[in-house]
Amino acid sequence: MAKKKQRQQQVKPAVQKEEGNTLSDQLSSDVLAKLKETKNQLAAVEREKEEERQAQLLFEKKQKEKNKSFAELLDEHGYGGSKF
Repeated sequence: MAKKKQRQQQVKPAVQKEEGNTLSDQLSSDVLAKLKETKNQLAAVEREKEEERQAQLLFEKKQKEKNKSFAELLDEHGYGGSKF
C-alpha cells in the first residue's frame, strides 16, 4: 500500500507540470511560424481542390443535360401538345 501511494504522488506532480506548458510555448517562434505557414498552404490546397471538384461537377451536369435524348426531355418537362 505504501508503494502505491508513493507512485501516485510521483505521477501527479509530473501531470501538473505538463499542463502548464503547451506545445506552442516549447517551440521557437521560427518553427511556429513555419508550421502556421504550412497550415495556411494546406488550407489553400484544400480550397483549390474543392473548387476544382465543384467545377468538374458543374461541367458533368452540363454535359449530361446537353446529351439528353428527346424522350428524357419530354419526360422531364412534360408533354404540352395543346400549347402550339
